[in-house]
Amino acid sequence: MKLSTEAAPHFRTNNTTRKIMIDVLISLIPVVIASTWIFGFRALFIMLFSMVFAETLDFSIVRFVRKQKDHIPDFSASVTGLLLGMNLSLAVNWWQIMLGVVVAIILAKQVFGGLGQNFFNPALVGRAFMVISFPTAMTTWYVPFYYQNPDIVTSASPLGIISEEGMNTVLQNYTYWDMFIGRIPGSIGEVSALALIIGFIYLVIKGRIKLMIPVSYIGTVLIFSSVFYMVDPTKFGTPLFHLLAGGLILGALFMATDMVTSPMTKIGQLVFGMGAGILTMIIRFFGSYPEGVSFSILIMNAFVPLIDDWLKPKIYGTTKGEIKHA
Repeated sequence: MKLSTEAAPHFRTNNTTRKIMIDVLISLIPVVIASTWIFGFRALFIMLFSMVFAETLDFSIVRFVRKQKDHIPDFSASVTGLLLGMNLSLAVNWWQIMLGVVVAIILAKQVFGGLGQNFFNPALVGRAFMVISFPTAMTTWYVPFYYQNPDIVTSASPLGIISEEGMNTVLQNYTYWDMFIGRIPGSIGEVSALALIIGFIYLVIKGRIKLMIPVSYIGTVLIFSSVFYMVDPTKFGTPLFHLLAGGLILGALFMATDMVTSPMTKIGQLVFGMGAGILTMIIRFFGSYPEGVSFSILIMNAFVPLIDDWLKPKIYGTTKGEIKHA
């Protein structure tokens, strides 16, 4: 028998970053369509403008600053720009979007060395910057189909209502069906749970998603909110409300599952999702800002290197001491 030896890697795949990012973009098409239907063509402009500017900026940096003349875009920046656009309010201006993209692409990605080297989700870093820098614009929520009724343009989001007036007032204004299909005020891409779930199913079928993170994230939110619902249902709201209101579905399905900024092992992903879920509910219940998804994921991003180190799988035939000294 003839044996041959070759250099690693020994297992190869046809998957590329470009193919994965194209699948993510395809999965977000239902969200783009639903958001445009709910909020009009301004929503479409914001999402596309953010996506195109992010891809252009990223390409320019890699090609002309890093001098990689053979660089072919992998569309990771397009995903970042589109997700950032979906996390914005209709009230933002074009130059505010550009600043958010600059922070996302340059400060959260390129300064760390580019794709695969960043510690934090770039789209969420851009959104956090915009929330802090432009709080009025980022928390001004347009009502669904406002373009059909110019007399009523803005309103409080369900999370804003419950924090100020309680669950009963929320249910007087919106049904759970409204929250599921997207007939509620909120960020452009977060309001339609239905569209987000359709896109998520596509990624699951294509094998592009880490199921442990969204399951543990959403499960933790449901358990945490159930406990507080039993304490005071009017003040804290129902578990179903916290599932459908705000950016939980968008964050759990598309932001927390980012391959670069999430743990590698199953147990690490479980810890990551549980931590994000707990932090989300703590901020929602006790923080000054009614939504905690973005900040929770960013905080857990910071713990990913420690989680991967603490929960590193044991190498067969070695002890923990030997692994640490290796």
